[in-house]
Amino acid sequence: MVDTVLYLEGERYFSYRILRGVKNRFGSTNEIGMFEMQDKGMSEILNPSSILISEREETPPGSIIVATMEGTRPLMVEIQSLTSTSVFGLPRRTANGMDYNRLTLLIAVLEKKAGLSLGNQDVYINVVGGIKLNEPAIDLGVVLAAASSYKNMPIPKGTVAIGEVGLTGEIRSVNLIEKRIKEAEKLGFKTCIIPENNKKLLKENYKLDIIGVSDILDVMKKIGLK
Repeated sequence: MVDTVLYLEGERYFSYRILRGVKNRFGSTNEIGMFEMQDKGMSEILNPSSILISEREETPPGSIIVATMEGTRPLMVEIQSLTSTSVFGLPRRTANGMDYNRLTLLIAVLEKKAGLSLGNQDVYINVVGGIKLNEPAIDLGVVLAAASSYKNMPIPKGTVAIGEVGLTGEIRSVNLIEKRIKEAEKLGFKTCIIPENNKKLLKENYKLDIIGVSDILDVMKKIGLK
């Protein structure tokens, strides 16, 4: 009965808000607006990617940047992971900003296909900035962050990870790959890790180094985690 339905999303303890259209009778719902709550009200954030990674100066173990899509807008978002030895019989898995079931699946793939012994480890994943990410293209970033924390080895600075992880450990291609790469290039990143099938179809040349990977073991070897 209505022409437009808008959701204003945000976490209680974060100042960022996302305005999302879930119904638009006369236009697209594939766009979002990002705002920050200030003393004068909500102010538009013109470049959300730079805000979400502005406090990232060093690259400690367990931290990586992923390129996700909100509608047709690419966003660079930091994913952090912490692994620690569990003091209880059943290790905890905590996902803040992503689907819990997806996290448990990715941990199982890491154990089976990458040989990481996470059965006695508590694993925590946090998406920085209170953003909620649902698309499979963040899978590669999640597994690399968890592996980096477990091995206590930082991922090389200036690296962006893009890719879906399958149950057999393969890195599957994602859509809108060139938009994601251009956003990473604009923000000054040096390396972009993408699925090998996506790399084969790239039509443009980019200033950043593009690494194509086929499976989890392949990517861990190429960035020095294996």
